[in-house]
Order: sequence, then C-alpha cells, then structure tokens
Amino acid sequence: MFDLQLFPSLRVASLQSLGLTPEQVTDAGISILNWQMAGMILGGVLWGITGDKKGRVKVLFGSIILYSLGSIANAFVESVEGYAITRFIVGIGLAGEVGAGITLVSELLPKETRGYGTMVVSVCGVAGAMGSALLAQAVDWRSAYIIAGFVGLALLLLRISVNESGLFQSVVEKGMVARGNFLMLFTNRERFRRYASCIFVGVPGYFFVGVFVIFAPEVGRSLGVLGTLSVAQAFVYYVVGITVGCFVCGLISQALKSRKKVLFACMACFALVVGVLMALRGIQPTTYYAMTFLGGLALGYWVILLTTTTEMFGTNLRSTATATVPNFVRASIIPINLLIVFLKPEHGFLMSVLITGLLCFALAAVALWYMPETYARDLDFVEK
Repeated sequence: MFDLQLFPSLRVASLQSLGLTPEQVTDAGISILNWQMAGMILGGVLWGITGDKKGRVKVLFGSIILYSLGSIANAFVESVEGYAITRFIVGIGLAGEVGAGITLVSELLPKETRGYGTMVVSVCGVAGAMGSALLAQAVDWRSAYIIAGFVGLALLLLRISVNESGLFQSVVEKGMVARGNFLMLFTNRERFRRYASCIFVGVPGYFFVGVFVIFAPEVGRSLGVLGTLSVAQAFVYYVVGITVGCFVCGLISQALKSRKKVLFACMACFALVVGVLMALRGIQPTTYYAMTFLGGLALGYWVILLTTTTEMFGTNLRSTATATVPNFVRASIIPINLLIVFLKPEHGFLMSVLITGLLCFALAAVALWYMPETYARDLDFVEK
C-alpha cells in the first residue's frame, strides 16, 4: 500500500519537475495512473494464478521484488513515457501482495477468528499508504521512490519465515482439481455472479479515491474551496480514516458474526458522506480534508470485502479471486475517469462526477444484495 499510493502523493511535484504545466499535469497524471492500473489488472491475473498453482508464499516473494525494483527505477525517469512504463511495471508487481497475504492469513487461522487476522493485515496495509503521503511531504519525489524501493527489498527478510498454507498443500497433494484456472471464474453463472458482486461492491471506494483524493485540487476548484488543496494532505486524512475504519469494521463484523450487515451499513454511510461533500460550496480546506477522513472511515468496509472474497471461493481458485478482485476494483478508476471525461462537455465537471458516482453506488447496492453471508465459512472446499 505504501508503494501503491506513492504516485498519487507525488503526482503534482514529480510531473511539474519534468516541466509540465498545471493542465498537462492533470492529463499526464490520469494517463500514468491508468497505466499503473492496467499493470495491476495484468499482475492480478498472473499473481493470482501463480498463487493457486505454485503457492501463496511464492507470490509474496516475486511481487515484492518486482515492485521494489520498479520503484527504484521510477526515481530516474526523465519523461512522461518513461514514467508510464515504470508505473506499469510497478503495477504488475503490486497486484500480488494483498491477495496473497489475505488468502494466506485466512487459510492459516481458525474460521471463527480469521476476521481478526485479515483486519490486522488491512489496517497495517492502509497505514502504509499514510506513510507514503507523509514521505511525499518530507523529501523530494526522486528520493521518495528510492526509499520506497529499498524499504520494499528489506521486507524480503520478513518473508523468509512465512509458512505455506496447509489447505493449499492438501489440494496439491490430492491433485484432483484444476488450480488457478482464471477462466473458471466466468464459465459458471453462479460463480461469476459471486465474483462480479465482489468487484462491484468495491467500486464506490475507488470512485471516491480516484476523484476526491487523487484529484483533490481540481475538485476543490470546482467546489469553490477557499484555498489550494494538497493531494498528499488529502491522502493523509483519507488514510487515517480508512485505517480506523478497517479496525472498527473488523471488530464490528466479528461481534455481529456477519460480513454483510457491516457492508450494508458502511455503504449507506459512505453514500451520505459523498452526497454531503458534493453539496458543499465555498468551504475551507480543513473542511474538505475532514470529509476525506469521513469517507475513508466509511471505506473501512474494504477489509470486510477482502475477507468475504477469500471466504467465497474454493482453495483451488481462492488466490486467483482474492488477487484479481482488489485489482479490478482499483482498475475501475479507468472507466470512471473515462466516463467523467465523456460526460464533462455536456454536463460540466461536478454533474459528471455526480452521475458517475450514482452509477457506481447503484451497481454496488445491487451486487451487495445478492452477495451471500460468509462469516465463519469453512474454507476446506474446492471449485469444481
């Protein structure tokens, strides 16, 4: 998460350093972010399949090496094209870490307490995003990428003692089912519905991040914010919110013994926060930042969504599903941005954002309605 959110925090400073005007910074930022997301789509599929075929731990090693070296290379780019290429490579590497980690923790812990384990993973992960926002304000952008790369490589030492999942090893030994067959997610209607529902439930979160956080300066101008907004500052407030939110949502889910109830409650609160933010005019930057904190707080449902995804699929497809769902969710920022750009000439920026947001929330609500409850589900099963 530290490396994933580093580019949004460094976007303005790094692109201005390359000689771009404010207008070019926006366009180039969208393009580079889309390349990073495209890399994560590809990487999510590749690492997910690898996790189900070769093991969860191997993905942890391979992904971290790739994105760490990519971040170091990022420090030496001299053009927008070079920037896009390195972020694409970093995106491929970043795509495997979360899915493999959540899958591994879920399979190693007892079913009644796995929610606590995934909560800890998610809270630590989003806290890393806060670290990237703080680093972006402390050092120049090239140094930030170098630091990120070497910190990532240092994490390899922590991976040495990680054990492989016993459930995965059992499926390998039996050898009775196909493992890591990505197409299996689409060849069965009921299985595809489960998969699509996980993706659509997560889309509103990246609508919020992609619009109100990453492009906070542009949104602030449209809302008449009385001052200039900082992307890095917006990220700090948002990440503090989602860190607290993941912790609270994880605890509530365990207390209620339900994933779905927490998802519904958080989605309703999140829609309210976005609606209020869209209605505000002439506010101070501190008010805007406070709203990004509240948005992050409601988005604490992210940990519940990842846990639900892991619990919803069999051992032979679990890594593939858990690795690809968050990356397809993150990549939804591409069609979200394209739709806003398409609607903007006729409806204006804010109305385009509103229409896009309503569509995201509508899809998520329908998907959540049909999503099954998975709390304490036994994970010792396979997809036929």
